[in-house]
Amino acid sequence: MLDGEQCHSRGKVIIRVQNQGLRGAAGDPHLILASSATLPLTYRENDLETIGRDLTEMQRVPLAQSHVAAMRNVGRVVSYAAGTFLVQPGDPADRFVYVEEGEIEVVNPFTQERFFPSTLGPTQFMAEIAFLSGGTWSMPMRAVRDTRALEVPRQEMLRLMSQIPEMSDIIITVLAARRRRQLEVRNSALVLIGEEIDRNVRRIAEFASRNHLPHSSYPLASPEATRIATSCAIPTDRPAVIFGRDRVVPDPTPDKIARLLGVNYDLADEEAFDVLIVGGGPAGVAAGVYAGAEGLSALVVEDTAIGGQAGTSSRIENYMGFPTGISGADLLWRGEVQAMKFGTRFVTPRRVTQLERLEGAQFCATFDSGQRVRAGAAVIATGVQYRRLPIDRLVEFEGAGAYYAATEAEARYCKNAEVIIIGGGNSAGQAAMFLSRAARHVRLLVRGTSLASSMSSYLSSRLEADPAITIEYNAEVVALHGAERLEAVTIRDARHGTNRTIPTCAVFIMVGAEPNTAWLAGLVELDRKGFILTGAAVRADSPFATSCPGIFAVGDVRAGSVKRVASSVGEGSVVISKVWEHLNG
Repeated sequence: MLDGEQCHSRGKVIIRVQNQGLRGAAGDPHLILASSATLPLTYRENDLETIGRDLTEMQRVPLAQSHVAAMRNVGRVVSYAAGTFLVQPGDPADRFVYVEEGEIEVVNPFTQERFFPSTLGPTQFMAEIAFLSGGTWSMPMRAVRDTRALEVPRQEMLRLMSQIPEMSDIIITVLAARRRRQLEVRNSALVLIGEEIDRNVRRIAEFASRNHLPHSSYPLASPEATRIATSCAIPTDRPAVIFGRDRVVPDPTPDKIARLLGVNYDLADEEAFDVLIVGGGPAGVAAGVYAGAEGLSALVVEDTAIGGQAGTSSRIENYMGFPTGISGADLLWRGEVQAMKFGTRFVTPRRVTQLERLEGAQFCATFDSGQRVRAGAAVIATGVQYRRLPIDRLVEFEGAGAYYAATEAEARYCKNAEVIIIGGGNSAGQAAMFLSRAARHVRLLVRGTSLASSMSSYLSSRLEADPAITIEYNAEVVALHGAERLEAVTIRDARHGTNRTIPTCAVFIMVGAEPNTAWLAGLVELDRKGFILTGAAVRADSPFATSCPGIFAVGDVRAGSVKRVASSVGEGSVVISKVWEHLNG
């Protein structure tokens, strides 16, 4: 591919070849290519489907004049003098900026210098994916020279996008591609230092990775970490979480970072929605898409990361429409963007601790923060969580060698190491295949005598054929060893009654499925395992209706459901018709 720059001048397309980068396809500074030494492209395998198109291969499609005219009717023209910052990291993404004259650059938040060689010019727009959800800007943007722009308030722009699908398609395609590029080159004002030694920083890395939030991470005392810490006037020998040059996050938590980035925010107290969707896995996100498409005001609440347990699957190959496979996180991120396009709102990390039925067929949900919202109906899509095994010191090592997800964040800790995976289902098999590309050896421990009844045939065949993976049947972990981090595990062979200890830095627990429904006890009927009873089991006329009218259950949390991503997506899609009937009955 040629290095070059595509820009626009007086309506004509001009191609200038230069040796420092490329601005083209989306007319976008996020497109710039750089050496792998500074911008490692490690985000995804080339053969998997991803969250968006590749900016380096996209042909730029500008907004039509009719689109600009529609924006002009609801927007206003704003002028910026050269050197003026249009936005800073953490500013609300509350407007769409269409450049008419001038030039805008992305700025390195730590050096205040231009981050990329290329810039945004006339007929291009300044926006990122957080605009859809009402999040915040991730990078500073500055006028290079005197600039005139057409600015449209977020709500007005979303209304136009809902009315003009051709304009919406262009904008969303570019925003998704920009986010993909940010994740690939890891450019953001959010910087993590020392995640390899600090559990709190590691939790931030995992949260950001699972929620597709751009961030950079550097080992403590590395040249990059030292340079950034020095620019922020903080000690260079301590782990840190930094958001922009002037904001060091004390006692960092996922909630604090989510609020800085606008993915978790305060709602109006007792704000009313048509439907509250509890759980952001496949069923919950699908329900969010269809609720928004049907014109319902919907709020999706997720306590960890959008994608749920499915979001931890490194590769899904049997989901229709993705012949080369797609990660669970990328699949659900696409769904989230789709739902936001229709107006559905998401908050994470946020947990519903109580759901009450009020007079007038309304429900009130209380969050772990104490805040409350109301809804005319509720869809429970909380899925299941892996069971915490009865192993001594397990809690102590959680996040420091014991994990419940196998994503890129965890894979970084397993490079050239021996890795243990506990489980015999598809998630365990996908984790083994994924981790085998980073680890020296992967050992899959299965309590039973076969994978035939618990894992798809195509996946078990691949595991058996991979020389980097060993499957051990009738095996279980009985002890964990280490000081501050996991250093070894003891494995018991149930068939022979023998134990052996194996050095390892990581054990992945992917066994058991427990529903998170204790907070619903007394409101809806549960089976003896805690799954929600629906349909004929509670004398309801819908297979998704619970014993409490107005509350529906879909996906893995529903008793008798098929525990597959496609099934959950189907249930989340179909249930909205029943929600509509309930609200309008």
